[in-house]
Amino acid sequence: MATAGENRGRARDPEIDARILAVANRQLADVGYKALSLTAVAREAGTTRQALYRRWPTKAALAAAALEMSADAGPAASSRDPLSDLVAELSDFQRGVSKPGRLSLVGTMLQDSTDPALRARYQAQIIAPRRARLLGILRRARQLGLIDAEADLEVAITLCTGSWYARALAGLDPPESWPRRTAELVWRAVGGRPAE
Repeated sequence: MATAGENRGRARDPEIDARILAVANRQLADVGYKALSLTAVAREAGTTRQALYRRWPTKAALAAAALEMSADAGPAASSRDPLSDLVAELSDFQRGVSKPGRLSLVGTMLQDSTDPALRARYQAQIIAPRRARLLGILRRARQLGLIDAEADLEVAITLCTGSWYARALAGLDPPESWPRRTAELVWRAVGGRPAE
């Protein structure tokens, strides 16, 4: 008589999962969603197409799982010094976007050929949490009376990360101390004052 474990088959090998997702993430960044090949991913990951399909039956499912690897939790920011929290958040952003393939992944998500559901997932898992953390920092600064009550926070949070992408498109390396310099510029733009 077979046991319950035998009826379910062999357990999935987490090392294979990790290899497949790493390769898929890199290929998404390198060739985009449209050209992403499950056969090529399986081959490069050192496994079979069947093993890949058992885990992720469609290209969209694999791409979505690979995107989850790109999500960063971000730093905890709840101090009474929102400017320092802003610097920490932008330092975390710089670390994340500087990882191999991350900037290319942004370009992939902007391509017309990228599956809209995948783009929405990227926005929900990667973009929205970062914007929410930045907005939370600036809202806390407003509650503490450290920035102007009427400051346009939606534009301010876009300025925070937008300057990185603009320099990348221009082919320029980020300036030294980019997180601090960017945070201080945005802080001044919203009428920021030093924390007491």
